[in-house]
Amino acid sequence: MPQKQRGAALLMALIIVTVISTLAVSMIWQQWRAVQVEAAERSRQQSAWILTGALAWSRIILREDARTNNQDRSDNLGEPWAVPLAEARLSTFLAADKDNTDDAPEAFLSGQITDAQSRFNLSNLIEAGDSGPRYAPNYKLAFERLCSYLNVSATVAQQISKGMLESAPSYTNASNPPLRPENLSQVAWFGIDEKTIKRLEPYVVILPIPTEVNVNTASREVLAAVAAVDLATAESVVQMRQRTHFKTKPDAATQLRRGNDKLDEAMLGVSSNFFIVSGKLRLNNQVLEQRSLVQRGSPNPRDVKSLSREWVNSTEPG
Repeated sequence: MPQKQRGAALLMALIIVTVISTLAVSMIWQQWRAVQVEAAERSRQQSAWILTGALAWSRIILREDARTNNQDRSDNLGEPWAVPLAEARLSTFLAADKDNTDDAPEAFLSGQITDAQSRFNLSNLIEAGDSGPRYAPNYKLAFERLCSYLNVSATVAQQISKGMLESAPSYTNASNPPLRPENLSQVAWFGIDEKTIKRLEPYVVILPIPTEVNVNTASREVLAAVAAVDLATAESVVQMRQRTHFKTKPDAATQLRRGNDKLDEAMLGVSSNFFIVSGKLRLNNQVLEQRSLVQRGSPNPRDVKSLSREWVNSTEPG
């Protein structure tokens, strides 16, 4: 065979080998990728089922709390529902026999129930008027005070109040009304930046209906804003309830009225019907978190139903 033909044949063989190798590597990578995706999806589904079970467990705790509070109808931070679940290995919930948990995955579960009525409810900003929705003056002022205590610009309070009014179902004065937010992260629709939303999150919530602020669970900032008192007075009430919680609204109002003779008692309460259930599952370096808003007492005082659920996926460095 001539030299040129042998060279061409060798070159062709090398090209064929290269193409076959490339195709083989591509097929192996695609197969590996499919396996990884399937494993991740399986882990996500398993985590979701576990967190759904944790939510059901939290609902049982709240239902039991309602059953045992036959005489004392108040809700306070000394009750079992308020104790957070510290991160624990999932296998400790599945079997008491350690011999049966050696092969269990390194999954860790933690969770917490938070009183949603310990926060300022943005739904309170708007009330029904003769000609349609309007600002609720006392709540609007309270929200402005809260933003001041949190070092948040007064402009933010005005933007959010305006957005809540224009997004009210029967409000007709806005030419291009925004959608009504269902959770705090959605106030970004009103032009609020993420940093400000994070600052407000521990103190503000959006619930389906107007609600009272629970004096037994609210932070001093929320108490001071709603009761129109200074932070020192609100802090003294927080310290007082740690010793003995308030069983009735008049009891709570009496303490707060010392700092404000014009206290609006209708804004305050000592019990709650809305709670935020947070559950977090850590599996290797993957973290799945579920936050649910639940309502208790509608229509039966012992009924607990889930109103919304939010999933958060993240990856921890490791």
